[in-house]
Amino acid sequence: MPDVRDALSIGKRSDGSLVRRPLSPHLQIYKPQVSSATSIINRVTGIALSVGLILMVWWLVAAASGPKSFATAQGFVGSPIGLILMFGWTLALWYHFFNGIRHLLWDIGWGFEIKTSHQTAMIVVAATVVMTVICWIIGLAVWL
Repeated sequence: MPDVRDALSIGKRSDGSLVRRPLSPHLQIYKPQVSSATSIINRVTGIALSVGLILMVWWLVAAASGPKSFATAQGFVGSPIGLILMFGWTLALWYHFFNGIRHLLWDIGWGFEIKTSHQTAMIVVAATVVMTVICWIIGLAVWL
């Protein structure tokens, strides 16, 4: 039985002659790269920010609805699961923020060299960790 990939790789040129099209390499062929990892993480953090916004809106609506509703929302946000979600949301917020600045630099044409791209990726990760920790130290100091 012939391989179906052979049939899929045959195409026609605009003049009607047959041509063998190359198959795109599968993800298993590529080794992970810093640029692809930061791009994927940026997309994931964007989704996480959207989902985290639902929790924030619930908390704000509960605050406007009265003390009983607010106590319920505050109880969840203050629970271990809520704190983990809020920590992840803070991490996503800072990563998305700093990577957004990196993209703005790309928009003006700076940072496309491989070395610079790798350096700015590491700066984004470091700044994300530092700012997340600072936010949580300040937040916990005020809360406790």
